[in-house]
Amino acid sequence: MVVYNITVNISYQAEKDWLHYMKSVYIPEILASELPLECKLLRLLTEIENEGSTYTTQFKFRTMEDFLAYQTDFQPALQERHHELFNGQYVSFRTLLEEA
Repeated sequence: MVVYNITVNISYQAEKDWLHYMKSVYIPEILASELPLECKLLRLLTEIENEGSTYTTQFKFRTMEDFLAYQTDFQPALQERHHELFNGQYVSFRTLLEEA
């Protein structure tokens, strides 16, 4: 099992719109590809002092091939749209994990 983790710190001003976008557009579009098996959107409870809230979105993929198909066929357009909507209001990083 492969877990694709996206960690985002979103400004407090954009947080409500960002959460709505993630739940109603971003995550449903990725799940509609039928490549990930499931998704979890989680809020970090141990925040450090900063200018926003931190969330992690975790997608589970059955195989590395499924993740690579997502990365090639869907990720670029989704990332670009996310950046257009929330440019300057977030910082993010991505990690790829494997269940042990």
